[in-house]
Amino acid sequence: MTDFQKYIQRYLDLVPSGDWVKELQTSGEKTIAVYSKLSEEQSHFAYAEGKWTLKELLLHLSDTERIFQYRILAIARGDKNELPGFDEELYASQSFANERHLDSLLEEYQLIRKSSRILLETMNPSALTNIGTANGNQIAAETIGKLIVGHNLHHLNIIEERYLPNL
Repeated sequence: MTDFQKYIQRYLDLVPSGDWVKELQTSGEKTIAVYSKLSEEQSHFAYAEGKWTLKELLLHLSDTERIFQYRILAIARGDKNELPGFDEELYASQSFANERHLDSLLEEYQLIRKSSRILLETMNPSALTNIGTANGNQIAAETIGKLIVGHNLHHLNIIEERYLPNL
């Protein structure tokens, strides 16, 4: 198993069922429920120096999902161009998430998740088996869809373990 396969496996292992498109809906609902209970003040909380605030984390989920959507679309449509990686720390530092209202970030997350669901629910299943190259690694469009779920659940676990107990 390559380092890349080990890296993504930790996210794939978090997907609780084989119906990952349904899990896309469920993980989105869980995220919305957690963030809907936060006050504007609480959303500025980071559990340690140098860690993202809850706002930054939410926008990280949205940014990552947008990138994953594009990768799914490109690979499913047969694009053979190598798709670039991205630096999540750079994106977070340039997001200005903390200057936005929590409601705005939550609305954005909801719309991106809805867009992912529509993209994946309406895609021909054979297109999801297409393989492409993203960030220097071969990956199937379907695997990227599963990564959206696993990545989201990974961060929900961190929120529950490290953020919420301190609020």
